[in-house]
Amino acid sequence: MSTFDFGDGPVPAHRHQNGGGWVADTAHVVASAYVGSDARVYGEARVLGEARVLGEARVFEKAQVFEKARVYGNARVFGNARVFEKAQVFEKARVYGNARVFGKAQVFGDARVPGEAWVFGNARVFGKAQVFGDARVFGDARVFGDARVFGDALVSGDARVSGTAWVSGDARAFGDAWVSGDAQVFEKSEGESP
Repeated sequence: MSTFDFGDGPVPAHRHQNGGGWVADTAHVVASAYVGSDARVYGEARVLGEARVLGEARVFEKAQVFEKARVYGNARVFGNARVFEKAQVFEKARVYGNARVFGKAQVFGDARVPGEAWVFGNARVFGKAQVFGDARVFGDARVFGDARVFGDALVSGDARVSGTAWVSGDARAFGDAWVSGDAQVFEKSEGESP
């Protein structure tokens, strides 16, 4: 029996037949998926369909990568996160919690997508941007720089959120909207003046 240390001591593991990357025996990677030689899949993670885990990427805990999704570079997908359809997570991006990245969405750079957030459609989240809480970023939207989208916020269409801007609460940025610099867009509290 082979073992491999994924960071918490050696555990039973094997090299995946398609790519040669290490897979813990507690994880599940189907034969049609690809795990590159420097990539790792462990915990109770699942890599299904024609998904690819490449470079030094890690998929662990109870995360799932499936259909034709790609996770590569130094990316990490963990918790109960799901990356699927033709989505890509790469460079040093992190997708975790119960987050979902799907469609043709891309999360890259040092971006973070935790919590219950969804990034989908043709959306891009990159730089040091963060999308979290119950936020949704979709359509052809872009969130980048040090921007934050959180709460129940929606960013969609061709909207751009950049710089150190925040979109939060029940706020909506859509169409051709640009939210940039130090801007903060948030829901109005009850009793607050318009």
